[in-house]
Amino acid sequence: MLTLPEYETLAAAAHGHLCAGQILGLRLAIHAMELLSIEDPAGQDRKRLVTFVEIDRCATDAISVVTGCRLGKRALKFRDFGKMAATFVDLKADRAVRVAALESSKRRAKELFPEIAEKNLQQMAAYRAMPPEELFDHQWVRVAMGPEEFPGYKGARRVCAKCGEGINFERFVMREDAVLCRACAGERYYRPL
Repeated sequence: MLTLPEYETLAAAAHGHLCAGQILGLRLAIHAMELLSIEDPAGQDRKRLVTFVEIDRCATDAISVVTGCRLGKRALKFRDFGKMAATFVDLKADRAVRVAALESSKRRAKELFPEIAEKNLQQMAAYRAMPPEELFDHQWVRVAMGPEEFPGYKGARRVCAKCGEGINFERFVMREDAVLCRACAGERYYRPL
């Protein structure tokens, strides 16, 4: 594991700036790695970890910096719950921990650094200084993952009977004995013009 300042440099480069959300995300992921006893998540231990993030904000980029988990490697999964939380699955040890930021950490930042007027700077200072138990709650959990969720999965490619587009990773829907992509099955997030 790197030091927090080293991770901050990497996070700023990856995200484009450093903010309170980045610091919180770094600390959240570092705390999870300590709980799981994973010493080199982005290096020698990189294939043993899958991370589920619950928010699409600054912290997610920071979590990726610490863990090495990326969407393109199928090791980073996004669940849009709007929560500053993530679940870290250790595939080798078959265990997982969900870490969530405590709402009280923002109030605590004001208490610790009242002399810093700017909220982002105040929170950055506090998130660097606060012990994990004042920043996070954690819970040991079980995450059900089918083989199609694992990095490196090589499954059959299907073709949608309606639009003709290819479908990977078992993401199809069966309707009246027809293979459909999720968009054609009614889960479309866009509207054709």
